[in-house]
Amino acid sequence: MAEIPIIDVSDMGESAAADAVIEQQLLDAYGTWGFGYVNGHPIPHDLLDRVFAVSRAFHALPITDKLALELDANHRGFIPMRVSTDVTSSVETVTKPNVSESFMMMRESAADSPEVLRGDYLAGPNQWPQGLPGFRETLAEYNAAMTAFAHSMIERFASALGARGMLEPAFDPPTTWLRLLHYPPQDPQSPADEYGSAPHRDFGAITLLAQDDVGGLSVRTPDGEWADVPPIPYTYVMNVGDMLHRWSNGQLLSTPHRVTNRTGRERFSLPFFYDPNVRATIAPLPSCVSPERPAAFAPEVFGDFLRHELEASYQHHQSPNT
Repeated sequence: MAEIPIIDVSDMGESAAADAVIEQQLLDAYGTWGFGYVNGHPIPHDLLDRVFAVSRAFHALPITDKLALELDANHRGFIPMRVSTDVTSSVETVTKPNVSESFMMMRESAADSPEVLRGDYLAGPNQWPQGLPGFRETLAEYNAAMTAFAHSMIERFASALGARGMLEPAFDPPTTWLRLLHYPPQDPQSPADEYGSAPHRDFGAITLLAQDDVGGLSVRTPDGEWADVPPIPYTYVMNVGDMLHRWSNGQLLSTPHRVTNRTGRERFSLPFFYDPNVRATIAPLPSCVSPERPAAFAPEVFGDFLRHELEASYQHHQSPNT
């Protein structure tokens, strides 16, 4: 744990000098590890506690109640156990579905919003359970707070890459995902290639993960080994996804990670994914391209990339003939 970088952002936005220090730490951490801890963030501790509480309450519901909200075509709702398989993983050949279940909410779009009217991929409303007081309100409050926090981190990444103001328009509005994950205890004798979450890279921009105290997350280190990422109370684990990796022309790393829960305890985690708008075109930033480092990625529309990933990995997005 001592080697995984810890970045304190409590002074972010206070001065140009403070921001410059944070930006250098981001370049060092995410150019080497692609992972780090972030503390000093603006998310209230009591809000995090409430989100974990409503997550536990949701996952304690009878399976029939959860299945009534099963994942829809817009990728919102309940994802049952063993229905997602990371078949597109470039890290490991994955054949077994993930031993986890989750509730997914995304940024909501009203029926008369421009994105819904023009048919943007995944644009639409969330699904909400009945009989859980405060569930929707708590998640909406947390989603708003995390969106603001994540956007401030994107601003710092852009500035660190010499592209101040150039990334932010791609997040207008952003694609956001809040996932309430539950990992049941895996059998200690289960196969080595059975995971709560199989080795993979995230496909978006940045992920901010809150963990409970159980552990189980590990990340591939710069030397190719796997290292545990133990929970630190009220501290986020932040990693870069494939889109920020492409924007940086490979300078920032999208690092493989996985979850295995053989602790004998239930594990709960709260990943928040902050990604570009589905209509945004992702290509290396001019500041990250040079004769010595030519562009390594062709431009790609994020929604096209996203559709491929979801259709490959989730049964709910596959056609009957797939």
